Amino acid sequence: MKISYNWLKQFLQIDWEATKTGELLTDLGLEVEGIETKESIKGALKGIIVGEVLTCIQHPNADRLKVTTVDLGTDGIVQIVCGAPNVAVGQKVPVATIGTTLYDKQGEGFKIKKGKIRGEESFGMICAEDELGLGAGHDGIMVMDAALKPGIPVAAVFNIEVDEIFEIGLTPNRSDAMSHFGVARDLRAGLMQQDINLELISPSVSNFHVDERTLRFDVEVDKKEQALRYCGISITDVKIKASPKWIQNKIKAIGLTPKNNIVDITNYVLHELGQPLHAFDAQKIKGNKVLVKTLKEGTKFTTLDGVERVLSSEDIMICDADSTPLCIAGVFGGSGSGVTEQTTSIFLESAYFNAVSVRKTAKRHALNTDASFRFERGIDINLTKYALKRAALLIEEYAGGKMGSDISDFYPEKIEDYQVFFSYENAYRLIGQEIPKETIKKILASLEIKINSETEGGLGLTIPSYRTDVQREADIIEEILRVYGYNNIEFSHKLNTSISFDSNKDTKVESTIANQLTSLGFNETMANSLTKPAYSALSENINEAANVAMLNPLSNDLKVLRQSMLFSGLESVSYNINRKNNSLKFYEFGKTYHKFNEKYQEDKHLTLFLTGSRTSESWSNDDRIVDFFYVKGIVNNVLTRLGMTALKSSPTKQDIFSEGITLSLGKMKLVDLGVVKGSLLKEFGIKQNVLFADFNWGTILKLTGNKNIKVVDLPKFPAVKRDLALLLDSKIEFKELYNLAFQSEKILLKEVDLFDVYEGDKLPEGKKSYAVSFLIQDETKTLTDKQIDKVMQKLQQTFEKNLQAVLR
Repeated sequence: MKISYNWLKQFLQIDWEATKTGELLTDLGLEVEGIETKESIKGALKGIIVGEVLTCIQHPNADRLKVTTVDLGTDGIVQIVCGAPNVAVGQKVPVATIGTTLYDKQGEGFKIKKGKIRGEESFGMICAEDELGLGAGHDGIMVMDAALKPGIPVAAVFNIEVDEIFEIGLTPNRSDAMSHFGVARDLRAGLMQQDINLELISPSVSNFHVDERTLRFDVEVDKKEQALRYCGISITDVKIKASPKWIQNKIKAIGLTPKNNIVDITNYVLHELGQPLHAFDAQKIKGNKVLVKTLKEGTKFTTLDGVERVLSSEDIMICDADSTPLCIAGVFGGSGSGVTEQTTSIFLESAYFNAVSVRKTAKRHALNTDASFRFERGIDINLTKYALKRAALLIEEYAGGKMGSDISDFYPEKIEDYQVFFSYENAYRLIGQEIPKETIKKILASLEIKINSETEGGLGLTIPSYRTDVQREADIIEEILRVYGYNNIEFSHKLNTSISFDSNKDTKVESTIANQLTSLGFNETMANSLTKPAYSALSENINEAANVAMLNPLSNDLKVLRQSMLFSGLESVSYNINRKNNSLKFYEFGKTYHKFNEKYQEDKHLTLFLTGSRTSESWSNDDRIVDFFYVKGIVNNVLTRLGMTALKSSPTKQDIFSEGITLSLGKMKLVDLGVVKGSLLKEFGIKQNVLFADFNWGTILKLTGNKNIKVVDLPKFPAVKRDLALLLDSKIEFKELYNLAFQSEKILLKEVDLFDVYEGDKLPEGKKSYAVSFLIQDETKTLTDKQIDKVMQKLQQTFEKNLQAVLR
């Protein structure tokens, strides 16, 4: 949130440096993240002074140039070559002196230097309006008031405003500080604690009066919980034009673009007092009636930005007598009811809408406006009518408007201020230090918290309506502490603590594996568990109906809890690759979330992501790319470290892999690993291979805790392992080869394992190479070479016949 220091000084006449004020605001909990100097005109016309043209003759070497002498007051008389057709003796003109920087429309600066123009020396520049940023005129030089004295700074003549802008990181609970007046009010409390008592000056509305009751609007609120208070007034005879410079300067300083006097005034009051306002073209409100209501689901409505939106039956709408929607209440106006250059009368709205409803509507339509920002967090209901009068008076002064009706004020049930009992003993206990009672009373008074009753043990307090976040005794104590100053609380130089030992087995196992992976060059990542619903469509193994959806998502990209850790990991991989970090090794411990038949399930995972080179670039390291064999080796090392060695390999059922296997222990699946499909990588803009391993960490943790050891006899007869390197069509998957192998040899073949995959320019197009190992064993006798060769020949012939495989 941007706060103008000059604007702040309208409420509190403080003469501190901005940095000192920023430090106090930060101590009060309004953290100042930065201070920026802002000028109403870039450069603030520094070095531009008023000059008087004494002589003006034709340039001897140029028809379109004049040689002038200009009196600059205390800077003396200088010669300036000028090309403007309207320059003449006796004029008072703005002169950019030597060393002055002028800025173009793009903000690029150029410095005025002494020079020669067609042989004649020139010591400055006589400026046009657009060269100074004072207008768009460039037909000639700017001619100033003849009464001005030479040497006067031009900035003083045009009241150029130099401001300092505080960037405040406002926390959501501090809705009372969402305006310049609110910040000034808090600053005053901090100053009072330092015995600096300044008057808080609030804008006066005592001159408000109704001229003629010629344009009356009836206000009807369908449900009072939708709009707890709704005020409105009609203003006639308005003239739409540019707002005065002082208003433009104020709103431009905080980053807003001036539109016209009506819109600028509503924006000005919004940022001045924190009360959102909206102006409707009165002629576009049918039946002279304003309805606050909801409309049927699916109603279409075009907002001010020209976007047609589909309304929800829960959206609060401002409508006319025909129930035609005019505005999304508290969020955004409609394109058909806004103020235009043809507007001559307006209906001005100031309201207190339901905060929860406004927030849901804003998120539903992906709209984040200054109005919704304030309504969502809670505004001061007692400010509604006052802010309306303030804006109406400004419109009367700067748009020539006349009050066309009395103020309509729908406020059926007054909201009472919170009553809280404050205990001195509880305050001392929570703060850890005894603050004098008189100091506490002084702080409460500075915060406009009224003391209704007093006992030896505490105070009965009434909280002002604008402090929507202060409702409990603990909140009062926090308020006292922040104004008193956290830095003023003494602390002991002795630290007492108990040394605790983490005996959690699962944590120890995770720590062990994390250390192992880190030693192998991996970096740990921690992705957001919230993700995009669209990711569910990227894999058939993910059931969209099992998504756990957020009730009030922050955005469409954070709408559901993840069912797979792959996609958030690929986001990290893509982010790094796009920043020229092409060789990556990531690991993450996390959870996936599922909803099955109205029951929720969380599963623990450990995931690995590898891409690019195995090691960092170095003259002593070869540039070997991570491959299937390398990843499988890392996975086996992790499982071996956990005591899991008797692993069974089988084709994976996960469709996220182009090549993949599943490692199991008995019937329990431990890991899916492989090469991520190219079509998936394309979704994330990744153009290089990524290898992924997904450990079923919940199952692994259970197995590591299983102390029961099953003893079986060692095989009496040895097993034999043979390998085949097969050239296959790239469309063939490992599971096809796996199934064929066991169909071909059902008795002696015990295991089939894929340990390497190669695709590259050394192979024919559309081909890939599989390196497959086969474990052969007869449990009743020792196999002979002839028997082994027969099995291998049978397997080879099966692959050649069914898969057109070629032995490499």
